[in-house]
Amino acid sequence: MGRLTSTINAVQAQGRKSLVAYIVAGDPHPNQTVALMHTLVAEGVDIIELGVPFTDPEAEGPVIQLAHERALVHQVTLLKVFAMVAKFRLDDPETPVVLMGYLNPIEAMGYEVFAEAAKRSGVDGLITVNLPPEEAGALAIALQNNDIDPIYLLAPTTTDLRAAKVCQASRGFVYYVSLKGTCLLYTSDA
Repeated sequence: MGRLTSTINAVQAQGRKSLVAYIVAGDPHPNQTVALMHTLVAEGVDIIELGVPFTDPEAEGPVIQLAHERALVHQVTLLKVFAMVAKFRLDDPETPVVLMGYLNPIEAMGYEVFAEAAKRSGVDGLITVNLPPEEAGALAIALQNNDIDPIYLLAPTTTDLRAAKVCQASRGFVYYVSLKGTCLLYTSDA
């Protein structure tokens, strides 16, 4: 049993829900990411979702898109994200870290190379926003071979039949997308 499942089970045994927090690696600056991860844990976060900066985050609202843009200005790559996780692991061997991102950088790196590097750095799970489980074959095998939990998405429009398939393919937890579309924030000049 990996860190992710162990943590979720321990939290459930305490009679509470897991608190999962998301930040984009490298936002607002790469030198701050590891410290932010430690701060999240110190403030009660059970699981960290670490966003992998990507040029075209199509499933994100404007706040997260801007975070990706700020991280990319600092040239935060997948390899740099692995280095951040490895640095975090020097002081925190327990808190699960789940990478959240898009298939393109993973595919460019190669599935096995990605999974091996993720494992070495201390990654526990992967949410690939634009990869449904039906198309995850080779990546899912590489993740399994490296003890990394694949986490797939459910939406409000997911049928019961498909939900069962997604739950069966996922490990650790299932990511529920609670909105149809992206969240837009509006400000008022008043």
